[in-house]
Amino acid sequence: MKLKDIQLVRLHKYIADCGVASRRKAEDLIKWGEVTVNGQVVKEMGYKIIAGKDSVKVKNKLLRPASKDLYILLYKPTGVVTTLNDPEKRTTVKDLLIGVKERVFPIGRLDYDSEGLLILTNDGEYAQQVIHPTKNVKKVYNVKVKGKPEQKHIERLKMGVTLAEGRAKAVHIERMRSSDNHDWFKVVLTEGKNRQIRRMFEKVGFDVLKLKRVAIGRLTLGSLQRGQFKFLTKEQAELALKS
Repeated sequence: MKLKDIQLVRLHKYIADCGVASRRKAEDLIKWGEVTVNGQVVKEMGYKIIAGKDSVKVKNKLLRPASKDLYILLYKPTGVVTTLNDPEKRTTVKDLLIGVKERVFPIGRLDYDSEGLLILTNDGEYAQQVIHPTKNVKKVYNVKVKGKPEQKHIERLKMGVTLAEGRAKAVHIERMRSSDNHDWFKVVLTEGKNRQIRRMFEKVGFDVLKLKRVAIGRLTLGSLQRGQFKFLTKEQAELALKS
């Protein structure tokens, strides 16, 4: 290999480009000692490899660059975990992608008891844009809450509450409809902390009964039904990055 042909790539980016995980998740895999380069465990952040020459394995599985970028929009039902493998043998989002042979990974997550829009891809650069906090990509949720939150509770959620990882807030909340025992809210986030909306409402004294993500940016579920998915073009996928 000639010097001019050598292409140095950061290890976490190479892992993401191979469709294994987002860059953030790839950094975790490196940190946990699950990545080897030419047979040696590498835990160094920022480590660079020679693409096309160095042998990279994740969990002892050899990585190969993805042949093409894939984008999948899935309507995740409740009772499904947002992971590719589950030690408890629960249904995963991968189980729903019947006929999809290429390796893809979910961007962000929806918890087990939540449903709605989920994007899966093998494009690590795109995934990074969707989840990176500086991009301020809006995620829209319909949320059913037990009880009758007052305006003071809504204002507190918009101002922010303290969770274990730090402050969390909604960029927009509006009451959609009410009944005697519960209210429905539209909640917009640009963050992605674990079970964030449920924990935020718990902080102000209310339990979330149902949660459905209906949009990421301008990308919506459309006519998809629970458990269904469809392939997106690059242009369609980029709607998620637009407000």
